[in-house]
Amino acid sequence: MLHRLVIFCALLLGSFAASSATDHYTYANYQQVTVTHLHLDLSMDFEKKTLSGFADLQLNWLDKNQTVVHLDTRDLVIDRAYAKAHDGSWQKVAFSLAERDPVLGSKLTIRPDFAAKTLRIYYSSTPEASGLQWLTPAQTAGKTTPFMFSQNQAIHARSWIPIQDTPAVRMAYSARIQSPENVLVLMSAPNNPAAARDGDYQFAMPKPIPAYLIAIAAGDLQFKAMSEQTGVYAEPYILNAAASEFTSTQAMIDATEKLYGEYRWGRYDLLILPPSFPFGGMENPVLSFITPTVVAGDASLVNLIAHELAHSWSGNLVTNATWRDLWLNEGFTSYVENRIMEQVFGTDRAVMEQALSVQGLKDELTELSPNDSILHIELQGRDPDDAFSGVPYTKGQLFLMFLEQQFGRDKFDPFVRQYFADHAFQSIDTETFINYLDKNLLQKHPGVVSLEQAKTWIYQPGLPAGTPQPQSDAFVNVQQHINNWLNGTTDLASLPAAGWTVHEWLYFINNLPLSLSTEQMVALDNRFTLTTSANSEIAHAWYLLALKTGYQPIMPQLQQYLINIGRRKLIIPLYKQLATTPEGLAFAKAVYSKARPGYHPLAQGSVDELLLK
Repeated sequence: MLHRLVIFCALLLGSFAASSATDHYTYANYQQVTVTHLHLDLSMDFEKKTLSGFADLQLNWLDKNQTVVHLDTRDLVIDRAYAKAHDGSWQKVAFSLAERDPVLGSKLTIRPDFAAKTLRIYYSSTPEASGLQWLTPAQTAGKTTPFMFSQNQAIHARSWIPIQDTPAVRMAYSARIQSPENVLVLMSAPNNPAAARDGDYQFAMPKPIPAYLIAIAAGDLQFKAMSEQTGVYAEPYILNAAASEFTSTQAMIDATEKLYGEYRWGRYDLLILPPSFPFGGMENPVLSFITPTVVAGDASLVNLIAHELAHSWSGNLVTNATWRDLWLNEGFTSYVENRIMEQVFGTDRAVMEQALSVQGLKDELTELSPNDSILHIELQGRDPDDAFSGVPYTKGQLFLMFLEQQFGRDKFDPFVRQYFADHAFQSIDTETFINYLDKNLLQKHPGVVSLEQAKTWIYQPGLPAGTPQPQSDAFVNVQQHINNWLNGTTDLASLPAAGWTVHEWLYFINNLPLSLSTEQMVALDNRFTLTTSANSEIAHAWYLLALKTGYQPIMPQLQQYLINIGRRKLIIPLYKQLATTPEGLAFAKAVYSKARPGYHPLAQGSVDELLLK
């Protein structure tokens, strides 16, 4: 009964946050008034690339002396605003839209002369919306039906909704979306696989979530169940392959519930997006958005599904209150992801994935400034998208692995489970976490880890002394094969590569020396056909090595790779490496001129900045 009461209060208050930290990336006066429920009534226009209609924002006034509401927008056209009084009447009210800030967008100020119960704002998004991508039929696999999808994290919800765009505020939402009848519309809310394609769709998410987790997509989508609780939405060309690839999803849910408590969101479905999706995945509640680049045919990249599922506990259930606290989302999620993989696929695979992540982080730390290697990052006015690096993910994971190793799983697992339960449907900051950690783990088991040690992990740059160093026996064997080939004691034909996992292949490629000769690169390519690898991760690693060693035969295939894939993790390092030489920069610009129209605005912004430099 107490559990249900807590959830009810969260739904009622919407903001229900355990944080006093200030979010500097919102104009919203959320310390005075919070949105508790959002209702959208929007029409989708693929030709104009707009969503237009109105948004109703139900308000909870924390300061009874205030009547003005400040909201976040970016490139929205605001038509008019109304305020609903407590007697139910609507009154047209004054509003103003401030000058656009390059990062924050434009502050929308609405000025009723009373404490409004609900605001109604009529508006339209524009084709420049940073949180939406509109694809023409020609840019889709089927070539017959357009596609659109949103990506709100970090502060892109404001580009298609006038909203309190801060993770500190949580709200329930509902929506009516009208669309062309040839598309199926989905949102991050319970979806009906059997819904008629009639161009009129209704949604309701009853649990309070931050604005960045509101999501929408529409296209020629079909559904295939994987279990009673899980299924896949995708374009027809990839539907069966994706459903086959991700059949372990139910086992992942079952394993996580045993470790960390009830999955509280009902269904868990996956939406396979077009290749232009700029991320591996996005943890939108009930419906994770997934890149098709992880449909590898052998379930070798399903740790991404484990990651997005893990967010159902760390991130969606317990949310970072500001983007400085991103590690609370991503560090916990990376840790939980790996525990899921261990439970479902075994310790050996989990350790290999740990080792690859740590190696990637150490490489990244050589290029990051010391300030950007701090978990509680100080962004200093930069776009909060800049907070996304290996630091909140892998350094955050390593911090939790350190605590696990010091206290043992018999003490640490119950702590994490209770942490999720105690902060369910809350947004918290780093200070709140430190206080909770100190009270519920460090002081409970004194003499194991000091508060100062924990703070060193969180507030100091780099990796502290005592950082876990995951070691994979499989990688030790791969390294020995590398050494034997390089010193001439064995040849490539003798390598037992046919039985290697993707993780072993990635370790193999990533640990080859940059001094490899053209002849050696040719031999590797002839033996293992790496240039034409169908695995996007292996191809990425090989192309990066080839660019660094000057191996030219990859260039035609690299061009197609960069045109066909928009996932930033895979394309940005390649563009960055190309840009290190005049010839490479010229190639990059020529390819990008063809690829750019098919990239998401977030990917466009990243590559624009890189090639402009």
